[in-house]
Amino acid sequence: MTFAETILLAAIAGGTIFVGLPLARMKMSPRTRVMIAMFSVGILAFLLVDVLGHGYEQAEGAVEAFGEDEGSLGYAVALTALLLGGFTLGSFGIGLLERKIRSAKRDRLPPIAGGATDTLTVQESQRLDLQIDESAKQALQTGLFIAAAIGLHNFAEGLAIGVSAGTGEIALATVLVIGFALHNATEGFGIIGPLGDVRPSWRWLGLAGLVAGLPVVIGASIGYSVDSEALEVAFFGLAGGAILFVIGEVWHGARRYGHKELGLRMLAAGFSAGRLTACVSAYAGG
Repeated sequence: MTFAETILLAAIAGGTIFVGLPLARMKMSPRTRVMIAMFSVGILAFLLVDVLGHGYEQAEGAVEAFGEDEGSLGYAVALTALLLGGFTLGSFGIGLLERKIRSAKRDRLPPIAGGATDTLTVQESQRLDLQIDESAKQALQTGLFIAAAIGLHNFAEGLAIGVSAGTGEIALATVLVIGFALHNATEGFGIIGPLGDVRPSWRWLGLAGLVAGLPVVIGASIGYSVDSEALEVAFFGLAGGAILFVIGEVWHGARRYGHKELGLRMLAAGFSAGRLTACVSAYAGG
């Protein structure tokens, strides 16, 4: 498979992220928003298990190779450290960054001054409008954080596509593209899940799609020429940590709409959908 063909297939796999994004432009009831948000949590939960599972398998393989005198202890320790370090950076690092950004934005809100009752009411109204606007910005920001987390995951997937194609495993590369395309088609729901009542612009949806989908192409281009297990493990760890963080964000945002039992059922449905796409791709490759 040529480099151009590999990049084209990777672009198709990454482009399917746009399938679920247009739903964010529709007017939906709180019940529907809970369904989408918690379905996205289920998908993200499956991705968390999936990416950490891949990283763990590679790190465990290095440990087993050392036990069989076919590898070095240093390499096994390094892969494990990359996985754990990436996970820590992806979860705590993004959380600290987001809190810093939100804190800086809150500090820029004008204070409510004292004075006559009618003047105070006007100022309170203005501040409330600013807070509502800030809430919408935070929802869009969370959506982009989710897109970035999925992008890290997709970068690792792109590496797998590129490595398979570059080493002549064309059948495997094709199966990976099909499987990742199915995954990405549902991952779009994960991005729009926390938006709530916010109706994003088409420009924002395009940006979110590029942030989440373009890393597949970048990863494939690197993987085609550079076969680095350490790089894959590091990005699996980063993706896992970032996904764990955004699961908490989406879950917290969905709670304000109620419908707890419905939300739990949709979470299970989202996890099952993620698992089903993995089974389909595995069956196709079997």
